[in-house]
Order: sequence, then C-alpha cells, then structure tokens
Amino acid sequence: MAKRTNDLGNDPVPQLLLRLAVPAVTAQVVNALYNIVDRMYLGHMKPDGDLAITGVGVAFAIIMFISALSALVGVGGGSRAAIRTGEGRPDQAEEILGNCTLLILLISAVVMAVFLPLQRPMLLMMGADGETIGYAVDYLTIYLCGTVFVQISLALNNFITTQGFSTTSMLTVVIGAVTNIVLDPIFIFGMDMGVQGAALATIIAQAVSAIWVLAFLTGKRTRLKIRLKYLRLKPQIVLPVVSIGVSPFIMQSTESLVNISFNASLLKYGGNTYVGAMTICSSIMQVLSMIFQGMTQGAQPIVGYNYGAGNLDRVRKTFRLLITVGVIYSITGWLLIQLFPHAFVALFNDKPELVEAAVWALRIYLACFFMLGVQFSCQQTFVALGQAKVSLFLALLRKIILLIPLIYILPHIITGDQVFAVYLAEPVADALAATTTGLMFAWKFPRILRRREQELGMA
Repeated sequence: MAKRTNDLGNDPVPQLLLRLAVPAVTAQVVNALYNIVDRMYLGHMKPDGDLAITGVGVAFAIIMFISALSALVGVGGGSRAAIRTGEGRPDQAEEILGNCTLLILLISAVVMAVFLPLQRPMLLMMGADGETIGYAVDYLTIYLCGTVFVQISLALNNFITTQGFSTTSMLTVVIGAVTNIVLDPIFIFGMDMGVQGAALATIIAQAVSAIWVLAFLTGKRTRLKIRLKYLRLKPQIVLPVVSIGVSPFIMQSTESLVNISFNASLLKYGGNTYVGAMTICSSIMQVLSMIFQGMTQGAQPIVGYNYGAGNLDRVRKTFRLLITVGVIYSITGWLLIQLFPHAFVALFNDKPELVEAAVWALRIYLACFFMLGVQFSCQQTFVALGQAKVSLFLALLRKIILLIPLIYILPHIITGDQVFAVYLAEPVADALAATTTGLMFAWKFPRILRRREQELGMA
C-alpha cells in the first residue's frame, strides 16, 4: 500500500508528490466542507436562509481563528519533525509530537474560557446585527464547546502527513466530513434544530476525526508515536515549533480579521445582502485555497526531509514541480470563476437578490486569483525549509500590511461605488503580495540551499 512505501528520500519526485498531494488536496477540500456544507444547507433553510447564512458567516471569523491555532502547532511541529527525521533523529521528532499534543490541549482550554463569555459582543463588533446575531451565537456556542476535537484532528493530522502516510491523513478528514454531511440534514431539518443542528453535526464529525488521529498516533503503524514521557512542554522544543508555525497561523488567523473588516465595511456601505454575498465569496475562495494548501502540504514532507538529509537536488525538483502545478491550477480556477460564477453561487442560495449580488462580487473578489499559484508555492516552501522570519513577513504582507488597510482606504478613493471598492481590495492585495513573494523567493531560495551545502560540507 502507498502509505507504507512512500520513500521521501528515494522515490521519483513526480510520483511521490502525486501520491502525497492527491490525498492532501482531498483532505483539505473535504475539510473546507465542514463549514461550507453547513452554509449550503442553511442558505436554503426557509424562511430566513439568507439571514442564517449571514449570521454563520460572521461567526466564521472566530472559527477561522480557532482553526488557525491548530496550524500554529501542527504545521510548525510537522515541519520540524520532518527535518529531524531526515537528519536521522526520530527520537527528537517524537519529542516534538509529544510537546505539540500537550500544547494543543492547553490551547483548547484557553479558547473555551476566553471566547464563550465574550462571543456576543465580539460577533456584534464583527458585523452581526439584530437580525443575524441570534443565528451567529447559536452556531458559535456549540462550536466552541467542541474546540478540543477541532484542535486534535487538525493539528495532529500534520504528524501523520509528515511521515508520508498521506492516505491515512486524508481518511482523517474524509471520515469526519462524511459524518458531517450525513448528520447535517438530520439535525437541521429532520430534528428542526436549524443552525444549532449544523454546529452539532460539525462538532460530532470533528470528534470522530480526532479519535481516528489519536488511534493512529498511538497505534502500531505510525513511525512517530505519542508517548507519555514526552507530554511535557519544553521551551527548546515549543519555541522553534511556534516560530515556524506562526506563518501559517497568521495566514489563516488573519482571515478572521479580514472577514471582520469586510463584513463591517460591507454592512456600512451595502447592508446585509452584501455581507451575505461576502460569505459566499469567502466560502468559494476557501475551497479553492484549500486545494493550494493540499498541494503544498503534499510537497512539504518531501522538501523538509530532503533538506534535512542534504538531498538538495530533490528539494529543487520538488519546488519546480509544485510551482508549475500551482500556476496551472490558479489560472484554471480563475477562468472558471470568471466564466461561470453563477454555477458556484447557486450552491449556496437561490434568493435572486443575494445571487445577483454574489455573482457580481465574485468576479471582482477573485480577479487576481491566477497569481496565487506563485504566492502559495513560494511561501509554503519557505515554511518547509524552516525559514521562520521570511515566511512570517510574507504571511503578514498579504493580509495585514496590504488587504486590511485597502478595505478601509479604497472606499474613500472610489467614492462613486464604495461596495465595489471594498471588494476590489482583495485582487489588489493578491497581485502585490504574489509579485513580492515571487521576487523574494527567486533571490533567497538559491542562497538558502548554498548555505545548507556549506553546513554539510558539500560546497
């Protein structure tokens, strides 16, 4: 079986990347379905489906932040574990796994303690109003109570992927997603639980995924095992993990700030219809971006392992293949969105006013999607190489430095159509960030590999 025979140091790179990336892409897309399927069902709920999807969309800002915390630990830990394994130090890789396991349990407890009592004022600040706040609170309360399942399933699954068990890591998500898809209509419509049913289905699904992950990482097939002796926090282990994980954490958590900024601005200039349209646009963008993340997740263990082992030609070959596939995919996705936006929007709602607004907005919002193949491929390769500082800067650049200020600045420049100006912020930020990332990678990547050659005495 593929999951037993993936040799990160010797298998041909194209076949290896395919075997690792296809399950990773599948897992990422299916993972996105957790919340998107909820919104698809809720959007067709009568008579207030448009308000329900808007309320859940506002709550999604907090949900994205919670998911991002798993990336802080899981992606950073997985990257460090892959490098240590490539260096022939599996005991240190297991120690990283143990530290990360305890850390995500502590993070889960803190998240519940902080967000549960503060959720209503936070949701109102994020763009909810009198019509949508009830839906947002109903969904988020249940979701927060299941935070520990979310953290375990998302964070620790990276340690399955980083060992080359891509099929197993895919099944982690597929099993949970199928559970969610089956339970959603039962709870939402059959038991008339509405948004609370959608949240309950999601949490039960995440719990199933979490049990699957823990069973694997404590079982016989895993090479890296959760061991009781390593369930203790050591600064020398945790700090390097967090320093690498902070880049994907910022990439994901800033989606929360972006969501808040978009919702607040659109509520001000356009009202609930355009907030709902933004929920649909961001849902579509999430699925498309998850495919990028799956491709880079498949490449990450190959890059990290071979960088640690000194097989730098394989690192170069993996990146060239990754960016080629990424660029082709981003151009294809952009064409489909521009030519057939209605087909994407119709999945979420059938109310004519909302559909019309979302179709118009989607073309603007994803106008520069074709450039994101460069952005994701280069930035995530920096993460795989353990380049914490540069990956952190690039993560901050696209969302914090560019996008959020543009959301507030452009409506004061394009005063004739301020809703258009808000949506325009996304493609402007994407174009500037992708260009900067590509140029920086072209400059730094050869120097990183030359420095590694010198460390290993190969130069």
